[in-house]
Amino acid sequence: MSESKAQRGNFFEDFAVGQVITHATPRTMTQGEVALYMGLYGPRFAVQSSEEFARAIGYPRAPIDDLLVFHTIFGKTVPDLSLNAIANLGYAECRFLRPVYPGDTLSASSEVIGVRENSNRTSGVVYVRTSGCNQNGDRVLDYVRWVMVRKRNPRASAPAPVVPKLAERVAPSELAMAVPPLNVAGYDHAVAGAPYRWGDYAAGEKIDHLDAMTLEEAEHQIATRLYQNTARVHFNQHAQARLVYGGVVISLARALSYNGLANAFHIAAINAGRHVAPCHAGDTVYAWSEILERAELPGRTDIGALRARLIATKNRGCADHPLRTSAGAYADGVLLDLDLWLAVPR
Repeated sequence: MSESKAQRGNFFEDFAVGQVITHATPRTMTQGEVALYMGLYGPRFAVQSSEEFARAIGYPRAPIDDLLVFHTIFGKTVPDLSLNAIANLGYAECRFLRPVYPGDTLSASSEVIGVRENSNRTSGVVYVRTSGCNQNGDRVLDYVRWVMVRKRNPRASAPAPVVPKLAERVAPSELAMAVPPLNVAGYDHAVAGAPYRWGDYAAGEKIDHLDAMTLEEAEHQIATRLYQNTARVHFNQHAQARLVYGGVVISLARALSYNGLANAFHIAAINAGRHVAPCHAGDTVYAWSEILERAELPGRTDIGALRARLIATKNRGCADHPLRTSAGAYADGVLLDLDLWLAVPR
């Protein structure tokens, strides 16, 4: 009997520092993806919603939502990096480098930058730096993530641990390249939905985004298939209880954040991110933000950057800004802890 040609995905033993993986299936982005993404999450940021608004401030047309780009690139990596994952643990040094427009074709590759076997010897953590490129070979996104992956054989020897040192945050000097020079005079705040500009926010300010969305079973599976993310944990009830892809929670929280951050039209970077707890169909997602820092961008008087901590919760409102208990653990119901740089007109 011949050996099966079907791919079972990589296990911890299959990864080595310095290994470069080219991921399959480039994806040409269309208005269909844009419409479906809006139907799934309901984001209302004007720059991504209106061709006329985008052109009025200096874009050639409305760019694709930053997180749709992120999830599409992420989905390309799953069959090679996290098909056998136990959990996706975190993100760092994520930079959105160029706008992506309908008609652009996205592809992805990853480099393994760290490996560490867990003490139970049944799994290990793999650190990768992933780059997404358009049809011209221009990078549109790069990020680091680390994922806990099962071992094929618990008795197999493990390489010496290598844990990369990652920056606490992306430097403000690296943030401006994905936003063309803006015609701030053409920025219609009434149409955008709020009057608040970069200078109207201050470090320490906390914003309860008030709204909530209950996540249905079909919605999270459609979303995950949209990104061609094949991780079994999101689909196969026979393998284990299905979990919602963490990117769905990120997109829900980002869409909810419009109420309070309507003019934060672009995610310039993700400094760090952690999926604190699992999410399941039927959970209701709420969100709140804390402004951590306000930064000027070199050579830019049209936009500034806000560093914000975006927290998502399940089945509890955010009027009291839930985050941690007095003992330092995450508070009950916290789903997501995401550290972002946001671009806001000045």
